[in-house]
Amino acid sequence: MKSKSKVRCLALAAAIILTGCKSYNEADIKTTEFFAMDTYISISAYGSNGKEAEKALDNCRKEIKSLDSQFSVTNADSEVSRINGSKGQGISLSNDADKILTSALELSEKTKGALDISLYPIVREWGFTTGEYKIPSKETLAELLKNTGYEKISCKDNFLTMPEEFMIDLGAVAKGYGSDRAIQILKEKGITSALVNLGGNIALLGSKPDGSDWSVGVQDPFGDGYACVVKASDKYIVTSGNYQRYFEEGGKRYCHIIDPETGCPVDNGLASVTVIGDSGIICDGLSTALFVMGEQGAADFWREQGDFEMIIVTEDKRVLATEGIFGDCSGAELGGVIKIEK
Repeated sequence: MKSKSKVRCLALAAAIILTGCKSYNEADIKTTEFFAMDTYISISAYGSNGKEAEKALDNCRKEIKSLDSQFSVTNADSEVSRINGSKGQGISLSNDADKILTSALELSEKTKGALDISLYPIVREWGFTTGEYKIPSKETLAELLKNTGYEKISCKDNFLTMPEEFMIDLGAVAKGYGSDRAIQILKEKGITSALVNLGGNIALLGSKPDGSDWSVGVQDPFGDGYACVVKASDKYIVTSGNYQRYFEEGGKRYCHIIDPETGCPVDNGLASVTVIGDSGIICDGLSTALFVMGEQGAADFWREQGDFEMIIVTEDKRVLATEGIFGDCSGAELGGVIKIEK
């Protein structure tokens, strides 16, 4: 069995970002790099007050590492593990856990269950959290599916209840929440231009210091280049794809994104979905949900909601972009970008 785990950096390389900042001295650009949330993280802040930028970056690093320890499903001491060990008893939540769970459950309702945080036992059974990959039997999946369903989880006033056999996983929204918190910290320190990269989960604070948009590359799922490049400012840009974490058996790829209805890895002709919007946690969760929905379902959901933009890359190598971001997409290496219209 062949396995592969990838986390692709979506932001164009620092050299390109810095090229657009010639009016700034290198001393005005502060960067912190570290590992957390099972990925490589880089945060760059731009400004004339170097000490404040350094302090902001240090606070961001501490906050993200703290959130990692809280929300890691494989950390026996995490708050998520405490929740998963509650055995049907109600449990008090920290403020962060209450916020992330409330947002995740609201998004699950909005997407009619395409996002479901109760799938951890199934994800674990496939081996995506342990690295011990296997294809579960239909009987095993049927039994595990009996103890899933976001609608059976209640989170209100920092208090959570869920059925005894339930277990949750916040992996689909944790990085998004972390990027939201990082942007909040940077703003509180007076930073007006920054780029946060949580393993390809991108948050853009303001524009580049010269006033131009940031250039962000959407990963080519079939190679090391970019499917297209997006120009944006003050946005979150998050991608979910079948190339990020998967294993192969019998010539077939099994990705880590699970269909809540079948308990099997999604296999619907999509290679990746990128969401561009105003909230990190929403973009993070939506990118997973839209991937589960498939091309038509994702397009229909966007037409209904209209409060985000989206780029889809299909297995047959088409690149599709919603009309609000279409004009800011360029350099598609897989061919021309196709517009998704209302």
